[in-house]
Amino acid sequence: MSTARPLGLGSAVALVVASMIGTGVFTTSGFLLGDLGSADTVLAAWAVGGVIAALGALSYGALARRIPESGGEYLFLSRTLHPSAGFLAGWISLLVGFSAPMAAAAMAFGEYTKTWLPGWNPRATGTALIVGLSVLHAVRVAPGAWVQNVAVALKAGLIAAFIGLACGRLPAPGVVEAGAGTGAGVWSPAFAVSLVWVSFSYAGWNAAIYVGGEIRDAERNLPRALLAGALLVTALYLGLNFVFLRAVPAVELVGQLEVGRIAARALGGAAWAEAVTALVALGLLTSVSSMVMAGPRVYARMAADGYLPAWLNCREGAPRAAIGFQLAVALVMLWTATYKSLLTYIGFTLSLSTAATVVGLMRLRRREGASLRVPGWPWVPGLFVASVLWMAVFSVARQPVESALGLATLGVGWVAWWGGWSGKKFQG
Repeated sequence: MSTARPLGLGSAVALVVASMIGTGVFTTSGFLLGDLGSADTVLAAWAVGGVIAALGALSYGALARRIPESGGEYLFLSRTLHPSAGFLAGWISLLVGFSAPMAAAAMAFGEYTKTWLPGWNPRATGTALIVGLSVLHAVRVAPGAWVQNVAVALKAGLIAAFIGLACGRLPAPGVVEAGAGTGAGVWSPAFAVSLVWVSFSYAGWNAAIYVGGEIRDAERNLPRALLAGALLVTALYLGLNFVFLRAVPAVELVGQLEVGRIAARALGGAAWAEAVTALVALGLLTSVSSMVMAGPRVYARMAADGYLPAWLNCREGAPRAAIGFQLAVALVMLWTATYKSLLTYIGFTLSLSTAATVVGLMRLRRREGASLRVPGWPWVPGLFVASVLWMAVFSVARQPVESALGLATLGVGWVAWWGGWSGKKFQG
């Protein structure tokens, strides 16, 4: 086995699943019910979100076969559009893609486990989590991946078991009302904005591309991992939301964060509620682990190309300096910021980055022709880009503040590029 590529297909799939399953699926549907007014429409939103993730996975898989290296959107956009586009993607990854979600997940982990750790500050618990996982992944790649694989397998198995047990306890059809209001159609602005929230929960379907240079037979295994992870998580999300939305009257879930805990308590009492809390904690742990594993590879690659300081570069093994850098940024955010308004901000900004990456694929396909195999060309990448732009337009109209912050993040990155980084300021 090559030491340069220590990760197999199983580790790549585990990274995708770990990145995708966090708190979103356990907390979002209550807010979706408030906006969409119908449990069936909420389920439709989760299904459409899964389809969009699968379209993105197929498109990214084509790029991964062509460019099977670490670096994610930074590398893809640098190669397919322009180095400035790649830099902007790396800038987004640093601030929006990894550090902020990692800090938010760590904070949520502390909040969810505070009843188990009386007297502990939740932020201190979150600090211990991200420091411990950063040290684990900095020591060596393979042990960190092995721990993550086991945790992800346990998480997916427990979620599947919960769905199976819960389905046997659901009220008979018609006992629980499916509606919570007037209802919004799938072509409505409310549905488009709801997909931004759902896309945050599906974010991570592209996680394996960040460690492409460390995956064995990457041309073959990367596309498989992206699609398999996206489809598996979609199935689990639909199962979970079916249980949540049928367990109790919809009006009891509207606007509630802890929809999973509320549904579990209704089906199995306090013991089930505590079990779901443990599931959420496990999901957060593996989600943070995946971000510690993936994000530093982007910064290391940017440093290797001269767009970040050379000390972040890593010629072989775990990118320890980049891991430490990301840890420091995440800790600052953990102790100084709150993240209630970041759901739309993160979902909006990251979706623009993924759409630009698929546009880069389409440009590369037009340049290289049929030699670049793209599944479902041109419909698969075209539908993905169209879906993201549809969501983005309605997000700007209905969530202007968060959307403006996302656009401002891009603007600052653009100024930074043309203010010095375009000349590879850090090279040499």
